Amino acid sequence: MTGILFAMQGAISQGILWSIMSLGIYITFRLLAISDLSVDGTFAVGGCVMATLITLGITPLLATTIAIIGGAIGGLVTGLLHTKCHIPAILAGILTQLGVYSINLRLMGRSNLPLLKLNTIFKQIEAMVGLSQTNSSLIVGIIVVAIVIAIMYWFFGTEIGSAIRATGSNENMVRSLGVNTDSTKIIGFMIANALVALSGALVAQSQGYADVKQGIGAIVIGLASIIIGETMIRKQTNFAIRLCMIVLGSIIYRLIIAIVLQLGLNTDDLKLFSAILVALFLTAPQLIKTKKGGVHHA
Repeated sequence: MTGILFAMQGAISQGILWSIMSLGIYITFRLLAISDLSVDGTFAVGGCVMATLITLGITPLLATTIAIIGGAIGGLVTGLLHTKCHIPAILAGILTQLGVYSINLRLMGRSNLPLLKLNTIFKQIEAMVGLSQTNSSLIVGIIVVAIVIAIMYWFFGTEIGSAIRATGSNENMVRSLGVNTDSTKIIGFMIANALVALSGALVAQSQGYADVKQGIGAIVIGLASIIIGETMIRKQTNFAIRLCMIVLGSIIYRLIIAIVLQLGLNTDDLKLFSAILVALFLTAPQLIKTKKGGVHHA
């Protein structure tokens, strides 16, 4: 019983850290209505850039900040490939993802870089407050997520933020109003991937290592969090509440994973289980809508 409770506590802290990535994916997937597959690469960028800089003696906070910039640059590349080179968004994301894999290897000099003996944000919090790593991860995660949600709520209420949201809803109408939709898309890509890289940097510090493959499947995890969160809210829900529900969706996803692992699921089957879980949550709303439509028609 103690093992399950400890696993669930760890799942909650990890869910909060991963939710920052989900908030980034929400910008492209929902607000811009674009599937950005570069997040699998920029998530690893966050961890790899941060880890490389920490080994060079850079403070964890500064290293994480530079990692965020690295993610934004990755988003910029994807945005330029999509808008200026007219490459489909999915393919542009894949190209960025492939490119940053080699860059990450060049940065770290190897595929995996341990951080157990190096200073991290969480170790600094542990030393200051005297909490365990799980609790320090939880505290840092809550603070960062609260800041991210507050900034997103403010930014997407500004003129440029509203233009980004409108671009995803009706690009032709926004363009007819004189707004450069290429610019709004690029800004959206940059903000989204900056958040993804921030999540990658924090997750790597929490786990104690950075790996060039740590972003594989990140898009699936992010989509799962978004879909789970959206099933608990109505379409006309306040934007801030919608963002909070995505965070809750990420936590629920991690709790489900923790529970099935405690029940004996082989870790080799984790990716398959995640894919099936996402498929179920994507299918359920459609089935419910179809059923309601059939009942109404009768």
